[in-house]
Amino acid sequence: MILGKTNLSEWANFRSTHSSSGWSGRGGQTRNPYALDRNPCGSSSGSGAAAAANLCAIAIGTETDGSVVCPSSINGLVGIKPTVGLVSRSGIIPISHSQDTAGPMARTVRDAATLLSAMTGVDPRDPATQASAGKAQSDYTQFLDAHGLRGARLGVARKFFGFNAAVDKLMNESIEAIRRQGAEIVDPADLPSHGKYEGSEFEVLLYEFKAGLNSYLEGLGASSHVHSLADIIAFNDRERAREMPYFEQEIMRRSQDKGPLTEQAYLDALEKNHRLSRAEGIDAVIDQHKVDAIVAPTAGPAWSTDWVNGDHDTGGCSTPPAVAGYPHITVPAGFIHGLPVGISFFGTAWSEPKLIRIAYAFEQATKARRPPKFLATVDFRA
Repeated sequence: MILGKTNLSEWANFRSTHSSSGWSGRGGQTRNPYALDRNPCGSSSGSGAAAAANLCAIAIGTETDGSVVCPSSINGLVGIKPTVGLVSRSGIIPISHSQDTAGPMARTVRDAATLLSAMTGVDPRDPATQASAGKAQSDYTQFLDAHGLRGARLGVARKFFGFNAAVDKLMNESIEAIRRQGAEIVDPADLPSHGKYEGSEFEVLLYEFKAGLNSYLEGLGASSHVHSLADIIAFNDRERAREMPYFEQEIMRRSQDKGPLTEQAYLDALEKNHRLSRAEGIDAVIDQHKVDAIVAPTAGPAWSTDWVNGDHDTGGCSTPPAVAGYPHITVPAGFIHGLPVGISFFGTAWSEPKLIRIAYAFEQATKARRPPKFLATVDFRA
């Protein structure tokens, strides 16, 4: 049962290179509850703002690359981006069938694990979930262990550091807290393919967005006024004053120009993505260093919302687990100038139980750094 809906980034920010997270033609601009001139991040921005502001106890986000973990980090929440296939995507407007997944967003690891337990399962409407048979758990709270860092071995992906000195300081303090809980730290434990597939990732998204969206819209039947990406583009042009007052739809136009998923350019880009993010990326680090998970900063503090220039990248580590389709958990690590920042734990496919154990132990060991609950409610939209 859906108890509430929230304002999200229009088309999950896959409309323009200069879009503002949290803005939609329908709902206006969602704001960050920690500072109303700051951005809530990601396509699931409203989910992050709502849970952080105490408007709901738990929320669901969807991620292609960063849209569960970034709004969770920037709004001071726990976010779990599951292995692709653990949670059905049926009914979710798609960008990428190879990367998209829904995931829980909540104020604690326990709440997020409880919600994940209710979300998993094989769905005949989403073939990707067939792979989760025998791997999904019906109760992820069984892995909550306050001593879960004892004997754990974690690798630090140092190449994701260096974009913000204050973030680096907070992450290093968090890593020391992890060490004090009995974990062994391998530092550095960098991904050998770091930064080598951003271009091919975007190529895959352009192809899959058109194919997936056309299929989704066709399934809506005659009652829908739009039946294809081309129809969406035409609608935006007709409704320019309402839909494009701040940014255009150049990404949609580029996607529309792509051919079918049988084209060699798409197949080559997808193969490159999976090889570099999996066997030559996350799996390589896990195998080489014998670590249980990889640690990195999730994102920087929230940036100022800017309708002229769009979002400002503040760094982060979402791309490798997103492209690989592997699980990724972010947990609040502390504050920088009153703005939340999260720490990430990610690993190989179906390693959610291990990541939840690690994340919960970190959370319990650093309770004093949790963000406060909001006691008052305000309108976070422009």
